[in-house]
Amino acid sequence: MRPQVKNDDYDICGSIVAYKTDVLELRRAAGSFLSTSLRVKLTVIDNSPTDSLRGVIEGTNIEYIHAGRNIGYGAAHNIALRKCMSHARYHLVLNPDVQFGKGVLEELTSFLDANPAVGLVMPKVNYPDGSMQYVCKKLPTPFDTFSRRFFPRALKALVKRQMYDYELRNMDFERILAVPYLSGCFMFVRMKSLQEVGLFDQRFFMYYEDTDLVRRVHERYYTVFYPRVTIFHSHARGSYRSLRLLAIQCVSAVRYFNKWGWIWDRQRTEVNRAIRPIDHLVSLPTTGTTSEMPLQSNST
Repeated sequence: MRPQVKNDDYDICGSIVAYKTDVLELRRAAGSFLSTSLRVKLTVIDNSPTDSLRGVIEGTNIEYIHAGRNIGYGAAHNIALRKCMSHARYHLVLNPDVQFGKGVLEELTSFLDANPAVGLVMPKVNYPDGSMQYVCKKLPTPFDTFSRRFFPRALKALVKRQMYDYELRNMDFERILAVPYLSGCFMFVRMKSLQEVGLFDQRFFMYYEDTDLVRRVHERYYTVFYPRVTIFHSHARGSYRSLRLLAIQCVSAVRYFNKWGWIWDRQRTEVNRAIRPIDHLVSLPTTGTTSEMPLQSNST
């Protein structure tokens, strides 16, 4: 039996999974989360071999957990989710390479408060240079996955239209969109939705755990791209630099398609056709959040 959401000890709990993470990067991500007037708690789950990151960020609303080994991305976040499930209305799954300014959490919280049919929301995501990341996607087909990762540049040019369609580049990213696949770098999720659909599937060590979870939330709630606030994501693309990470990505892709279907996935077809703007949701007046890269000190 899953724990029930009973208390509002916090408005938001957040979790960051670290693995040999740069100290300044971790401090900046944590500082972004903690720079709010809301009641928040941050849990850092450290998958590194040693606990050298212990004490890097400290505070009464910060908990550090050293897993002792690399247990995987979703499994580590699940530790924090289970601890916070009955203590907060919302949870932020946050990558350590993300930064954002003041007001982002307040506006997203107000948006979810005003729209109980929304289970998960993601803001606009930019690279540090200000260019946009295409974090909204259709549910992937095996061809989408293989071609994007393995096709050489010449072949990618031949299927450029299909790749752009997968990344929804024809959509108006100034509008609120209902999207079944949103990036896992910043997942602002309603705890009640996780109570209903479950946490990260720990069969995915890394990669596709976000695709799977957002898809399950999307079955019961809107999963929404909300462009009125902006965050910044460095996006290391580790599988392009490490054969080990590439192998993990391939294993996770196989597990994802084994779970949901390879060629025959009727739900995928129906869900992808239903991607659209959802202008009927309550949109909020701007809170004065900035779309510029936040300037932060090296300590929290």
